[in-house]
Amino acid sequence: MVVDSKAIISYIQIQKEDLAVFRFKPKEGGEVPQFKAGQFLTLGAHVPAENKVIRRAYSIASNPENRNYIELYIRWVRKPLPGRLTTVLFSAKEGDEIIWLKPTGPFTIEEKMPNGEPDNRRIVCLGGGTGLAPFVSYAKHLHAIGSKREVVVFHGASYVDELGYREELTRLEEESLDKGKDKWNFKYRATISRPDEWFNRTWNGHKGRVESFLQSKDGEMSPLEKLVGEKITKENTVFFICGWQGTIDGCLDVLTPKGFVTERNKRADKSFEIKYESYG
Repeated sequence: MVVDSKAIISYIQIQKEDLAVFRFKPKEGGEVPQFKAGQFLTLGAHVPAENKVIRRAYSIASNPENRNYIELYIRWVRKPLPGRLTTVLFSAKEGDEIIWLKPTGPFTIEEKMPNGEPDNRRIVCLGGGTGLAPFVSYAKHLHAIGSKREVVVFHGASYVDELGYREELTRLEEESLDKGKDKWNFKYRATISRPDEWFNRTWNGHKGRVESFLQSKDGEMSPLEKLVGEKITKENTVFFICGWQGTIDGCLDVLTPKGFVTERNKRADKSFEIKYESYG
């Protein structure tokens, strides 16, 4: 049985005309529903033209230690047809009411290995577009609990103004450099897939799709391996991937031939190194 609750939109930050950060709070006040980093929130709105409630799920970008609001990173779907719920959101104002359901979802960080031992392997996150959202939640959560695991976040976008959370993630890396890896071990890199377009003319960072961080040429180390300073293996690294299906497929095309296994195709001993979540 679906149990709806009422929330209000407490904050809207427009990044560009079809990309924005939204924050939501319970309408009657109090703390937000409990959730785990990586889970999603289902929003709902009544669409008069159809005389029904339309619901859609969005990955949560805020961390569970933040009990004041839930933050989402949302793109307004406009092609091939306007998204019914995203059109409502991008037409809304701060203070407007919306329906939400209790957060849920399995795209969470594994704390233990199948044998019960702590999982201390490096966490590598690859997000395309708004697929960055759960990894922002991961980073904030692991920072809040004082985790010592190495965390690497890669974000891919078409244009520079679509690199959401860039300043915040850069600050987290700078903190890692200042305090030392033994206190907080975090790295962030972004990439632009259309570097030759005029709007991206000032970009001097990595170029290509996000899976290009995993690719190697002529036997050399991949950009990921160069960044962390060692060969990536099943024993030292786990991967989390989120974005369009093309992003998922691009990453799996590199990792699967190297023996990495997804949670959906785990081995007989229940071990795996890849979790992914596709939104199209």
